[in-house]
Amino acid sequence: MDINLNVTYLTLDGYVEVHKYRYLYFVIMFTAYILIICSNSTIVCLIVIHKNLHKPMYIFIAALLLNSVLLSTALYPKILFDVLSEKQIISYSACLFQWFIYYSLGCSEFLLLAAMAYDRYVSICKPLQYLTIMRKTNICIVLVLAWLLPACTFAISVGQSVDIKLCNFDYKGIICSSAVLKLHCVISRVVYIYGLIALVDLVILPVLFILFTYIRILIITYRSGREVRRKAAQTCLPHLIILINYSCLFGFDILIARLETDFPRTLHLIMSLQVMLYHPLFNPIIYGLKMKEIYKHLRI
Repeated sequence: MDINLNVTYLTLDGYVEVHKYRYLYFVIMFTAYILIICSNSTIVCLIVIHKNLHKPMYIFIAALLLNSVLLSTALYPKILFDVLSEKQIISYSACLFQWFIYYSLGCSEFLLLAAMAYDRYVSICKPLQYLTIMRKTNICIVLVLAWLLPACTFAISVGQSVDIKLCNFDYKGIICSSAVLKLHCVISRVVYIYGLIALVDLVILPVLFILFTYIRILIITYRSGREVRRKAAQTCLPHLIILINYSCLFGFDILIARLETDFPRTLHLIMSLQVMLYHPLFNPIIYGLKMKEIYKHLRI
């Protein structure tokens, strides 16, 4: 039987009740959702339509933007419904599902960024082996693993929380995350440790791998000519900007979910909105403007 959780909705100033500005919030959130869908889908369609963009680098970019569309589509309808509602509630099963979607797609982004970093590494550091390593079959395997591995990992984590008894029914936040563990009467050590291991495998290790590949690229290009350095900067800089931006936002969200300390409501709201608003809109802008081949098609 579903248990309703009273969701404390954080307002823009952290203190004003949501019903006073519900229509304004709805318009802002709905506009942001439409912009996210349109901007990301436009670049994905450009990559699909134009054959000169059918290269591993652009395929991974399309997968990354598609991931943003999937995540936004999974979260925004519920948020928009809550904004217009007198009372924001969510069933425990729906909360667990939202937690699963948020973390599985969120971690898929790190794996996709790692795949993109490796693609740039092979292209710049091992150009003669590029066509052999980055074959269509290998790209398909990487894409499937990038989505399937986090999904399977967090399906187990969420499954461990299904039958756990709840002692608290007030969930503070806009979307359900691993902070739902704080609602349990007793936080299972197995669930907690498993979650930490999953985050190390799906977040920290990919980030370290990305940093390693970019350090290698930096060393190789430093020894090469100016043209090689320019090409490397042109293709790697957007990926690096996206990585830093997303790592900070997602890392902070994980931090406040795991720590017992209560962060200021306004800060919590701002960082949650950054993940849902800023990052999905930031990706297509960076790739649309900084990637020369994509920008060329956007101008037509």
